[in-house]
Amino acid sequence: MAHRRLDAAAARRRGHRRLAPHPRRPRAHLPCARRPRGRRVAPSHERRRRRDRHLAGGRAVTTVIPVRTERPYDVVVGRDVLLDQIAGAVADAAQVLVVHQPAMARQADAIKERLGDHVLLAEVPDAEAAKRIEVAQFLWQIMGQADFTRTDVVVGLGGGAVTDLAGFVAATWLRGVPVVLAPSSVLGMVDAAVGGKTGINTEQGKNLVGAFHHPARVICDLALLDTLPRNELLTGFAEIVKAGFIADPEILTLLEQHLDEATDPTTPEFADVVARAIRVKADVVAQDFTEQGLREILNYGHTLGHAIEHTERYRWRHGAAVAIGLMFAAELGRLAGRLPESVVDRHRAILESLELPTSYPIGRWQTLLATMRRDKKARGAMLRFIVLDDVARPRVLEGPDESMLFTAYQSLAD
Repeated sequence: MAHRRLDAAAARRRGHRRLAPHPRRPRAHLPCARRPRGRRVAPSHERRRRRDRHLAGGRAVTTVIPVRTERPYDVVVGRDVLLDQIAGAVADAAQVLVVHQPAMARQADAIKERLGDHVLLAEVPDAEAAKRIEVAQFLWQIMGQADFTRTDVVVGLGGGAVTDLAGFVAATWLRGVPVVLAPSSVLGMVDAAVGGKTGINTEQGKNLVGAFHHPARVICDLALLDTLPRNELLTGFAEIVKAGFIADPEILTLLEQHLDEATDPTTPEFADVVARAIRVKADVVAQDFTEQGLREILNYGHTLGHAIEHTERYRWRHGAAVAIGLMFAAELGRLAGRLPESVVDRHRAILESLELPTSYPIGRWQTLLATMRRDKKARGAMLRFIVLDDVARPRVLEGPDESMLFTAYQSLAD
């Protein structure tokens, strides 16, 4: 069923709201490494054959990853699991608000058709344009008009920005209503939807307003990734690479030895790297939900990455910015005498094989430095970075000299 613009009365009758998108800004041209010679991307017909062999061979399994916090929940990873999993997760809800991005309109309609008229649909803008206070207010208004209570459920269906937004709205309405997250991007599956962090952006920076709020369930339907453009799929792999470097070296080996299969959403190798990255985050979150210690390692590459996103006015995808942040953190670890140069080179080789950027304009350093000083990980005037002593050996580097920071940044200059 196609989505149409609805007047207010019709919207109330149909339970569907749409927020006008944020005015578009021209997209920045991302620096992008060339794919090394000899590598190839499997064409779509070959990926379909792999998927069919995968399914016919009985290897399409559903993986359930428990997140053992004070309010435990499961992350479900599988193919074509969306409708059944959502139906089970919201079975006791009087009302369900499905917050979705435009590309997920068909899936949102299918949820409403499956569950019935007690489902409200709210379409929000794509990407970081969704994480504005005006969008949150739009959703709060819908919830208020519907007399949304703590027996009702919010569903976030879309990329990482949509799940961040849905979680934040659920956390703040009546001081917390249940939320079920169904990420439709690699980034959302391995990072944004797992761990209970929610938030929106302000003019001063990314995710500065937010709350910790556990989802009731996270549903990672890999079939939602089948039609993603290749570059959009690969940007999410920055978070998978991060998970490999901080905790699971097998992820790095899979990417180095089986790149085509590990980046094809129809294969068992892809399901494996996604599940591995989720387990890394789930294990860390179970030990440190509110980021008082261990959870900080998940910020590897994110201090500079978030500053780049803010400087670029969120025209860059999160994964592209984090890729540069990973290179910066690796260089910083080397300059601090912690990380061997061979591991820095390994960062670059893996990121470039995924067509992710590893360089950035040198002239923006002062702006980036000022933005990093406002980062939520800073302590007063002291900047803090996650660096590595080696693969799977993350450490906190506190108050590095500004000249060291600039030298690390110079190594990224394009």
